[in-house]
Amino acid sequence: MIIVDSALAERHAAGNPIRVGVVGAGYMGRGITLQIRTAMQGMEVVAVSNRTLSEAERAYRESGAGSIKRVKTVAQLEQSIAHRCPAVTDNAELLCVAEGIDALIEATGEIEFGALIALNAMKHGKHVILMNAELDATLGPILKIYADRAGVIMTDADGDQPGVIMNLFRFVRSIGYKPVLAGNIKGIQDHHRTPETQARFAAEHHQRPRMITSFADGTKISMEMAVVANATGFKVGRRGMYGPKCGHVTEALNLFPMDEMLDDGLVDFILGAEPGPGVFVLGYNEHPVKRQYAKCFKMGDGPLYVFYTPYHLPHLESPLTVARAVIFHDAAVTPIGRPVCDVIAMAKRDLREGDVLDGIGGFMCYGTIDNYDVSRMENLLPMGVSEGCRMKRNIARDQAITYDDVDVPEGRLCDTLRIEQLRHFASN
Repeated sequence: MIIVDSALAERHAAGNPIRVGVVGAGYMGRGITLQIRTAMQGMEVVAVSNRTLSEAERAYRESGAGSIKRVKTVAQLEQSIAHRCPAVTDNAELLCVAEGIDALIEATGEIEFGALIALNAMKHGKHVILMNAELDATLGPILKIYADRAGVIMTDADGDQPGVIMNLFRFVRSIGYKPVLAGNIKGIQDHHRTPETQARFAAEHHQRPRMITSFADGTKISMEMAVVANATGFKVGRRGMYGPKCGHVTEALNLFPMDEMLDDGLVDFILGAEPGPGVFVLGYNEHPVKRQYAKCFKMGDGPLYVFYTPYHLPHLESPLTVARAVIFHDAAVTPIGRPVCDVIAMAKRDLREGDVLDGIGGFMCYGTIDNYDVSRMENLLPMGVSEGCRMKRNIARDQAITYDDVDVPEGRLCDTLRIEQLRHFASN
């Protein structure tokens, strides 16, 4: 993103940094704060919000901050921003409302809370950068409508897999190849992993067991690829994607149905491939002379070619997304219209009448991707709204859960927005 660093250098020289608020001081929120404060010119983290104030303060301390001010009101926050004093609060609403914040990074991974913050921030004219694929996969298309109405950008972040995929997708398209598959590279997938099985790995990597469980059980990759589907218009070839085993990403050329790729485009993944954890895009070009050039450059015989990025660096690259939104009004990853794919809830074990679902990364269900039209036709329960739903009947392990199978908690914003999303795009 060479143009971005030049633009940030200009803002730095002019003494006009982009002012960023970070909501969520977990593993990723702290990393983003560290990156902006130690490696980015022309950008400042002016406030961090977290339910536990000590963790918000930790984010600043780890990045070398001296004086840190706890604030409880919008006026106190605005004063801290004016005096360039790092501010922390346990009330994220302050960051949404306060003057002096250009963009908000939502890094909680929560859907209900994240939706509330995103809507409020956009209402007050702030760009919203999501480190929250779960929220985007569940409610992204309707949140994009709200962003457009407010004249702001809502986007997932560079560095996370959807952002890396979309940057590669745009590159492939820009050099004259037709992207036909947007892909992720995954190490393992076991739908029945739980916080108990993942506890040791989580501890070793200083992350929450539920988050690590969502990586292992397939929920996270389903959320990420639903985000990519909604940003490209590509579908899945079948429920859960094909996900073939693969030794190296360059072998992906012959692993997916060509007719499906050429007709609608696919989102999918390869399992166990090197280089991981990277991403790839399959591009198509049948021009005979261009195929000669591609062969000369060791790209293969064509007409299908593999383009790949061998890494993803979420907290290192996400500040670039802030700059793209604020300076260039450009989104890294954002829905292009109606939902294309959905992430549905599947029973991780036999479920019984009366069970209350424990949501993403739990013991009771996992998320898997399917085409949105299938999800709506079968009245399937989105994984993103599953937490707190009470089972009305027994469901066998690995069966899809429908809205007819559950009682949904009352009064949730996520349910209101899902209904609004359904109605809005039904009439468009």
